[in-house]
Amino acid sequence: MIKGGIVVNAHHQEVADVYVEDGIIVLVQSKIKVGDYVIVIDAMGKYVMPGDIDPHTHLGMEFMGSETIDDCYSGQVAALARGTTMYIDFALPINGSLSAGFDAYTKKARMACMDYGFHIAVTKWDEVVSRDMEILVKEKGINSFKFFLSYKDSFMINDELLLKGSKKCKTLGVVPMVHAENGDAVSEGQKRIFDFGITGPEGHGLSRPPMLEGEATSRAIHLASFVNVPLYVVHVMSIDAMEEIAKAQKSGQEVVGEAVVSGLVFDDSALWDPDFTIASKYVMSPPIREAGHCKALQAALSTGILKLVGTDHCTFNSTQKALGIGDFKIIPNGVNGSDVNIIILNPNASFKILSSSHHSRSDINVYEGRKGKGKVEVKIAGGKFAWENGELKVEPGSGKYTEMPPFGHLFSGIGKADAAYLSSLRAPVHRVRSAT
Repeated sequence: MIKGGIVVNAHHQEVADVYVEDGIIVLVQSKIKVGDYVIVIDAMGKYVMPGDIDPHTHLGMEFMGSETIDDCYSGQVAALARGTTMYIDFALPINGSLSAGFDAYTKKARMACMDYGFHIAVTKWDEVVSRDMEILVKEKGINSFKFFLSYKDSFMINDELLLKGSKKCKTLGVVPMVHAENGDAVSEGQKRIFDFGITGPEGHGLSRPPMLEGEATSRAIHLASFVNVPLYVVHVMSIDAMEEIAKAQKSGQEVVGEAVVSGLVFDDSALWDPDFTIASKYVMSPPIREAGHCKALQAALSTGILKLVGTDHCTFNSTQKALGIGDFKIIPNGVNGSDVNIIILNPNASFKILSSSHHSRSDINVYEGRKGKGKVEVKIAGGKFAWENGELKVEPGSGKYTEMPPFGHLFSGIGKADAAYLSSLRAPVHRVRSAT
């Protein structure tokens, strides 16, 4: 039993006890009486909250000639240490096969120590991909598919594929997601900046300015509106993209904007650091923007334009980042980022972020040296102690795959919108031949 804490949920907070039995919350009320056999955790003055779900991670991902240094186990240990009790990872296809990609990532997750789910990336289109999407939704519990508008000659898809994929998503009741940058323009920007003799990490941001994120976001939103399907825009990093999302939401369109921690905290000044090791830590896509963007994104999060926060945890160590010395284009992109899933947060405790103690395998941390107040002291995942007193309490392989159903709340107005669209057409016109 968790005793005397400030219990917080989506609607309110109250001082209460939380009684847990067999991994299930049985009772939430004040002054619960229990027997001597019950373990009691004193949470007086602390917040008792649902565990965090990280909607955006890349664990054990092969990318740009490297593999992320954190796999499903080490990445989850780092997450548990900070209060996350579930994550949703992006599974990339194998040679275009969604099913093969799902199977490969399922094998990688065998060492998971927290519950997890998957988004699936779509990088090509044919009937096999279409059938795979249907199987993954109906049999494997997938309810989101990601489309890259960037990374030309790699993951990038064109507008035709995005339309076909979005239509299939709508039919299945699942959400299309987009990485929104104009890949053709980014490729041209990289050539231009490189021709100027700019080869260091600063060239990464200069080659993919905010306007290209804004353009791709606008294009994806308009195509989603054309299909009449909800849209999820991952890692919104610029005012340009955020304003396109706000405009669509104001018109009544279902568009979810995702913030990531790095975009809320940093500006791009570190990319100009003369030390390559320091500057390369901050290379990610879309890039960290100039001062002003992060404050605007914080405001958008507080007002609900951006709906949720992920980490985009995609860690490469300093040796992997060094592959891009002399060519910013090849620096691996990325940074650290009702069962009982509960955290107990001490609002008065402070902490300092250090790469030497962040539990990730990476030897670098973009948040190095930052101090914070409010420390998660206990994590309970799946009804069991997962982290306590700075120690991992669960075994590798204890995490469970979580299926996610289709036709979530984002689809609640789609049928009505389709009907309104049909009635607005004033067609077909029933014509008759005029008498001759």
